[in-house]
Amino acid sequence: MGKLDDRTAVVTGAGRGIGRGHAQLLATEGARVVVNDVDAKCADAVVGEIEKAGGDAAANTDNVATWEGGRALVEQAIDTYGRLDILVNNAGVLRDAMSFNISEEEWDAVIDVHLKGHMATARAAAAHWRDRAKAGEDVAGRIINTASESGLHGQPGQINYSTAKAGILAMTLVLARELRKYKVTANAVCPRALTRMTESMPGAAEYMTGPEYSPDNIAPLVCFLASDAAADVNGQVFVMVGARIYLMQGWEMVHKLDRGEGRWTPEELVARKDDLFAGRRSKVPSMGWGE
Repeated sequence: MGKLDDRTAVVTGAGRGIGRGHAQLLATEGARVVVNDVDAKCADAVVGEIEKAGGDAAANTDNVATWEGGRALVEQAIDTYGRLDILVNNAGVLRDAMSFNISEEEWDAVIDVHLKGHMATARAAAAHWRDRAKAGEDVAGRIINTASESGLHGQPGQINYSTAKAGILAMTLVLARELRKYKVTANAVCPRALTRMTESMPGAAEYMTGPEYSPDNIAPLVCFLASDAAADVNGQVFVMVGARIYLMQGWEMVHKLDRGEGRWTPEELVARKDDLFAGRRSKVPSMGWGE
């Protein structure tokens, strides 16, 4: 018996790398998987691998960067298997550029595939679960979004990618709040792994060496979040690097200045600057964290 028996899952960008690992492990745990990738050969290859291992899968080549593509993908899962239970948004591209020379095409390509590509599928899945819940069905929907440390900390040279991934984090929180009454959870995973996409980043291939950075390492966390054991895990963000999982929790108040009555003047704020930042960094925040 698998942890995901009788569940139906959709994984976007599942023809290679991290998405392929997700699709394979979800199927191993008993889920029926719709493998989405715009490259039909890659999608078909993953379906073949799953079927050879005794699993059940179907290929899909819809472009999730469109409203219609996201809807069609979710509908295929429902038409093929009768329902959708798990949505893993993983599809992505890179078009790295600096803020002062990024082109409109480079901006749009990344925002569309990542940010719109997550929303297009989530919208269709949310409507499916809402309809089922209103019909009296017992729903246990799962959305697992793929964000990035770039979206947490802001990576120079990736203003489009960082913006999209930060948007996905905010989207995940909204989905978690809006859909919890229908027993649907939404969480985000920030994977650090060497893939066809990340190896194009300068220095990545030299620094991401060894099994720690295998794209298959991320799938166990996704399977956990898709399972009944994670029914109470909602609106959370995880960074995963090899065997290490970091729970990241969002903006927190670190200081407060209260003038009392009236409104602040610029002169007063200048005078209280040291109080506002007492013991805290006033320059660009550092990237990463200590253990």
